[in-house]
Amino acid sequence: MANIEKMIASTFMEIAQGLETGSFGKRPKIALTGMGSEHGEENSMAAAIEAAKDGIDVYYIGTLEAEGVTTVKVANDEEGHDKMEEMLKNKEVDAAVTMHFPFPIGVSTVGRCVTPATAKEMFIANTTGTSSTDRIEGMIKNAIYGVIAAKACGKKNPSVGILNVDGARQTEKALKELQSNGYDITFAESGRADGGCVMRGNDVLQASPDIMVTDSLTGNILVKMLSSFNTGGSFEATGFGYGPGIGEGYEQLVMIVSRASGAPVIANAIRYAAQLVRGKVFEVAKDEFAAVKKAGFNDILNKYKTVAKPAAAEEEVKEPPKEIVTAQIPGIEVMDLEDAVKALWKINIYAESGMGCTGPIIRVSDANLAKAEEELKKAGYIN
Repeated sequence: MANIEKMIASTFMEIAQGLETGSFGKRPKIALTGMGSEHGEENSMAAAIEAAKDGIDVYYIGTLEAEGVTTVKVANDEEGHDKMEEMLKNKEVDAAVTMHFPFPIGVSTVGRCVTPATAKEMFIANTTGTSSTDRIEGMIKNAIYGVIAAKACGKKNPSVGILNVDGARQTEKALKELQSNGYDITFAESGRADGGCVMRGNDVLQASPDIMVTDSLTGNILVKMLSSFNTGGSFEATGFGYGPGIGEGYEQLVMIVSRASGAPVIANAIRYAAQLVRGKVFEVAKDEFAAVKKAGFNDILNKYKTVAKPAAAEEEVKEPPKEIVTAQIPGIEVMDLEDAVKALWKINIYAESGMGCTGPIIRVSDANLAKAEEELKKAGYIN
């Protein structure tokens, strides 16, 4: 009986909140790490307050307090990140917005901006992290990740354009092969006279596609420029930030903003997270990966890979027993990450690859850090 009463009370509360905010259903719970911004904690809290007005339960991880926002007190940025990861792991929140996060290789973020020429929203696939250590494979994956994010945000048939960077033509061929194999993908048309789905700089400004596919380093620059084009670069004023980490089998919703992101962008990042929660992004991802695999995704990825692996990379190396990896080793070329991890496995050091806020990293236990660094220096992976 008590459970029924709780359910009735919860339902009436949802209805009341829906009437108040115009948003019905369970309120998404989104954490925000507020420390570390170049614009101070007040900037982050201002974003939390604005987003909370839209039917979102915002958990502010920092030192400030405000009405309508739940504060989770922490002493510093590092403690804040630990708390955020704990809350995500324990499912106390549905998603988190933060300024840096070490996504594993294979996971990268789908940014979302507002373009200056048309004030139209455009997803940028992708903006941080690394979908693959192979450039072409990464861009093909980025296209699928972009489709997942756009569909979870309510776009049923998002149009895909490919920025005219190295690898654009191979990516176009691969995606069109997937389409001819039965994968349902809609291609955008360039606004330039010669058309086609390979996009020029003009198309970036005009948002010719719903999803602009590129490599994540270029995507990162695009988001920075589009979000701060009218402020001189030090304050990101428009858009939704660098987006959620998407990858096959990855089910932790972490959204990235920049230390230069202003309150309007951070508030939009929280709203973007809430949309993805309501749009059941992980279910969308499962459906999309199933559809693309049915169209021969893995075979096409292998066909278009550009990097010929050296014999050493083909060597079978057994993964040591897993352990907690909290120490980070930066300074490794992204193309060498997988080989560097195997080099450590060979000497029985458990390691994982990932992306830190300054680039590729290898993660090992604190106990193995010195030995791992010594081995990587000896092998020429780091200076």
